[in-house]
Amino acid sequence: MDLHSDYHNDMHIITVNAPRIDAAAAIRFKDALRAATAEGPALVVLDLCHVTFVDSSGLGAIVAAMKQLAADRRLELAGLTPDVAKVFRLTRMDTVFAIHKDIRAAALRASG
Repeated sequence: MDLHSDYHNDMHIITVNAPRIDAAAAIRFKDALRAATAEGPALVVLDLCHVTFVDSSGLGAIVAAMKQLAADRRLELAGLTPDVAKVFRLTRMDTVFAIHKDIRAAALRASG
């Protein structure tokens, strides 16, 4: 799974450079995300702007990544495409995760 890490102030931004997080990719995604978030700032933002499809396995991998973070760290999401946002709404995961329109909105919220 192609993930790109970047740091902005006290925020770790992880961009998923793949169109799908599904059953075929979920384990690789979860392992790559676990490695990318092993340490770093308290705020991790997962940028899903390139992801157009997430199935239940992909959603489970995102939730697992959130749960593996230390108690003083949090995972937020940004850049959900319409189909991905719909999955989060239908499963009510939009009440579990802070979701930002894009990375810029996440950065503005984090800075102030």
